[in-house]
Amino acid sequence: MTRVMTAPTFGVEEELLLVDAESGAPFMKGDAVRHVADSLGLDLDLELTPCQVETATPILNTAAELHSHLVSSRRTADLAAREVGGRVLACGVPPAAGDARPVSPTERYGRIADNFGLLAREQGVCGCHVHVEVPDRARAIAVGNALRPWLPVLLALTTNSAIHSGVDSGYSSWRSVLWARWPSAGPLPHFDSEDDYDAAVSRLLTVGAALDKGMIYWDVRPSRDYPTVEIRVADVPATASETVVYATLVRALVMTELAAIERGGPSGPAIDPELLRLGKWRAARDGVAGSLLDPLGDGVIAARAAVDALVGHVSEALELLGEKAAVRDGVARTFAKGNGAAQQRRVFVESGVQAVLEHAATQTIAAE
Repeated sequence: MTRVMTAPTFGVEEELLLVDAESGAPFMKGDAVRHVADSLGLDLDLELTPCQVETATPILNTAAELHSHLVSSRRTADLAAREVGGRVLACGVPPAAGDARPVSPTERYGRIADNFGLLAREQGVCGCHVHVEVPDRARAIAVGNALRPWLPVLLALTTNSAIHSGVDSGYSSWRSVLWARWPSAGPLPHFDSEDDYDAAVSRLLTVGAALDKGMIYWDVRPSRDYPTVEIRVADVPATASETVVYATLVRALVMTELAAIERGGPSGPAIDPELLRLGKWRAARDGVAGSLLDPLGDGVIAARAAVDALVGHVSEALELLGEKAAVRDGVARTFAKGNGAAQQRRVFVESGVQAVLEHAATQTIAAE
């Protein structure tokens, strides 16, 4: 009997950058912002560096619910930051330079800093994590295998960290380049079984490349705490609407691969690990403004063609979700106006880094 594709629940975590309201430098008062946000009814988590906070949605069923939560949480976080002299930016890295390099004052983050040195202190990088419900851990791992060829496309679509410390980095996602320095980060390997996955995690822990399972930073992983697969490849998108399009595509991709697994195998070919690494590098450099690794073949193709291939691949799932037209419109807007990275570059060339900060602040709390 053919299994009918179903719509899993999902949730989104956004890491947001704190900057000084006057200078635009990284604002190291995450704990103070968290306390003010709590009084406003928003629960924020601290991240490794205190110029970051993280928001998390509840379990969701629709894209409309997601949009409402994102706009509300971004605006409330910004109000909290303003109370103590900061602003909130949905931005992958700090656009303006800063001197301080502390870590957030928790025991675990202190241990990470002691073990990883400057790698832990030169962060302030903000991503977007999408959790999608899966039936069990084994299928979470199998979905991770199937998603590997699509990771460069997902990264390219969300690139939002071109300007860093007052200069153009030369990359659309400088965040992903910085993040790749962690020994437990990057494209996940292909795993043949749960035991294979557990053995790989054990190796990371044994050699000290990760201090605990929370430091398994692969682009896709089974969640430690929820019955979900967690996709972690993206920069935090510039606007709530872009996050909605991205999360909807991720949800549809997981639905598509779960259905393929039920039919007895993945929906597409496996990808060589070295080719995937190179594909992610190309996506980090070019974003949506150049060419990407062809997710369904050899060589490189225009970024728009690669994104269109993804939308086509998940078309049935988008139809089931009732989001096909919305996603196509969102993708068209991205290529017409540019995503966060493309817009950062335009503003930087025209008006400099302070204008980038103002543009990002406006985009962060926009309702669209």
